[in-house]
Amino acid sequence: MLIGVLALQGAFREHQEMLAALGVESRQVRKPEQLEGINGLIIPGGESTTMGKLLQDYNLFEPIRQKALQGMPVFGTCAGLILLAREIVGSAQPRLGLMDMVVERNAFGRQVESFEVDLDVPVLGEKPLRAVFIRAPYIVSVGPGIEVLARYGDKIVLARQGRFLACAFHPELTDDTRLHRLFLEQC
Repeated sequence: MLIGVLALQGAFREHQEMLAALGVESRQVRKPEQLEGINGLIIPGGESTTMGKLLQDYNLFEPIRQKALQGMPVFGTCAGLILLAREIVGSAQPRLGLMDMVVERNAFGRQVESFEVDLDVPVLGEKPLRAVFIRAPYIVSVGPGIEVLARYGDKIVLARQGRFLACAFHPELTDDTRLHRLFLEQC
């Protein structure tokens, strides 16, 4: 199995380290041709407006969207969640729009208000999942095809729609591999 990790900006190396810990080969994706032969794509956390601009500059938007619509699984974390959303509150920034959800950027506050918390994620088992929230978004609302996998209080922070998985936090910054394993099952 070969997983692509979008490597334009953000925490892509940490995702590659997580995949390596699971014995899975990964490839950094910066050009459309690097999408060939991958079994899935991770869009890491980072700065979603910058990533959207770079996706346009590197002509990656349509190739990623087409491969996803043809069946390629995609996992978006933090900024990746924003890029997967159909709608972003108060923003017309470029996005892939692959998941039927509305998201709010920087919903938990600025960098200094970042935090860690244990989340109940029943699909991953009884043990809570440690979640690192850094200038995190959250999912405001979802369409009928979305499965909500976790909430922090009343806010949706982890969701799945078919082969697409999106979380508002950074699972790659912990040593818990369960969320990556869940994604790999889709691949």
